[in-house]
Amino acid sequence: MSKVKIEGKRTAEEIARESDKQLRKSLTLQDLFFLSLGGIVGSGWLLGGVAAAGVAGPASIISWIIGGSIVLFIALSFAEITSALPKSGSIVRYPHYAYGGYVGYIMGWAYLLGALTVPAVESEAILSYASTYVKGLFHTVNGVSVLTPLGIFYGVLLLVAFFLINWFGIKFLAKFNTIMTWVKFIIPVFTFAFLFFILNKSNFVNHGGFFPQGVGSIFYAIPTAGIVFSFLGFRQALNFGGEAKNPQRDIPIATVLSIAVSIVMYTMLEIGFIGALKWPNGVNWSNLTTSSLGSAPYFVELQNAGIALFGAFAYFLLISAFVSPAGTGWIYSGSSARTLYGIAADGYYPLGLLKIHKKTKIPYIALITSTLLGMIFFLPFPSWYLFIGFISSSMVLTYLMGPIMLMTFRKYAPDLRRPFRLPYASVIAPIGFVSGALIMYWSGISTLTMVFYTVLLGIPVFYFLYARQKLGLSKIFAYTVGIVEFVVTGFILVFNYLFVLYPASKETTDTKTIYFFVGLALMAVVWFTFTALTASRVSEKYKILFTSSYWLFGMFFVTEVVSYLGAFGMQTIIPFPWDTILMIGVYLVFYFLALKSGHKTEDLEIAVKEAEKISSIETEKI
Repeated sequence: MSKVKIEGKRTAEEIARESDKQLRKSLTLQDLFFLSLGGIVGSGWLLGGVAAAGVAGPASIISWIIGGSIVLFIALSFAEITSALPKSGSIVRYPHYAYGGYVGYIMGWAYLLGALTVPAVESEAILSYASTYVKGLFHTVNGVSVLTPLGIFYGVLLLVAFFLINWFGIKFLAKFNTIMTWVKFIIPVFTFAFLFFILNKSNFVNHGGFFPQGVGSIFYAIPTAGIVFSFLGFRQALNFGGEAKNPQRDIPIATVLSIAVSIVMYTMLEIGFIGALKWPNGVNWSNLTTSSLGSAPYFVELQNAGIALFGAFAYFLLISAFVSPAGTGWIYSGSSARTLYGIAADGYYPLGLLKIHKKTKIPYIALITSTLLGMIFFLPFPSWYLFIGFISSSMVLTYLMGPIMLMTFRKYAPDLRRPFRLPYASVIAPIGFVSGALIMYWSGISTLTMVFYTVLLGIPVFYFLYARQKLGLSKIFAYTVGIVEFVVTGFILVFNYLFVLYPASKETTDTKTIYFFVGLALMAVVWFTFTALTASRVSEKYKILFTSSYWLFGMFFVTEVVSYLGAFGMQTIIPFPWDTILMIGVYLVFYFLALKSGHKTEDLEIAVKEAEKISSIETEKI
């Protein structure tokens, strides 16, 4: 796909391979483990406990276990892939290998949306705890605490600090991160140990029972309360894979171990938080996040414990409230840069993003660009609690590709050396795909609509930059399709937000339903029509790029329909758990359609040959 000649006689692949070689291979197993663990232990432990309890009450304990287990199933698929094909920016490069240019771009864009926002959301968490002693950082808008202009200014400064830590190079980042991650891990351990001493068992049964918001809230909390968001840091070992000393062995171990440790830690913290609640006047499960507990939950609990030691330790939390999210922030700052690097390596974005700094050996243009783009997200989501649902769903969408790519690579690259081979992959892969898809479904119709339409909103760039230059489409056709898709998608997205999904909208339920389904039908017609039309305009060689995307668009639109009518939508025509059972069957169908759509791309062949060459060199050394 990216065989088009550029810069003289060099192709996009050749430039990407040259840049890959310049990356410094210095990360050890310990470095990779702490990068993943550091990505996981961030703002999620500081604010995720109160957010999850606010959605599901004591049942949120189960939410953490289910959420972590689902992420583990998905991570196992990636563990095999990255052991065989370690790449920096790997998560956005693998879909390109399995499906080629079109689906590869969609997944790269979806992942980038989430990756760019994480440094901003971690800054939000720092400022949330800081607001307990620094006034003027937040104010309340429609019942939600959001950043003031002063708060946004400090948030931007934090992003600049994350940028500077990454600027000094991967070796400095890894060693600095390892030290700080120890601090990030030790303080949560002491926190839940102290909370257990003041645990009140009645909190688990007396305030509405163990399921105060219903059984369905267990699943709704997973994407919307920061649970999935908290675990998504596991991918750091994958994204930095091209800079590892022994990636084939170390990446799978670091990935799986970081998730297992985190499941135990987050579950214990949730038990400790719920058990230590003192219940201020007027506070119940549904308004926990807007109470005094919302900005600094563990700090408030330890301060109110009535034990001098616990009160003194609470001030260490203020240190951790900076260190934990800051650590995750600077890791994601580097990770989002690798994401841009990976998308550019696939040929979608300008190749200037592949430039490596001569001294520090980092993709410095990508780092600068990702930092500037990340600052934009303070404006539409100026609150931690508003950020996480969007981030979780957009990133989980890309993680669904892991199980599919695992089986696709086994089919089309059977002889590829796999240092880690996942046992029972034919069972684990569909479980991982369906479970991840359900996380998206459980996020609710408002978040789903924002995520799906925002993902579609980025596809016109594919026509502007990639399709015209690499697939031989005429400039008139490429720009016409891109502009029409952008205008239609943007209009329907804004219309849905204002008249269907916005809580203050005065339209009747029936009117909202008509608006929603008319808009969805128009979107389906536009996207399927233009995709099919593009397939008919390209050469026979490239048709499969577009025909292999139908399953993905189909999954988008079917999920929207059932979500609107299900337990997490606007009209509960299909109640829980029947809606979830229905979607399990639906997602299994799309899993097998996705497997059927995968194919052996040119880029996969090149990557396999490159991996075989590296493997033979390493064998000769031994």
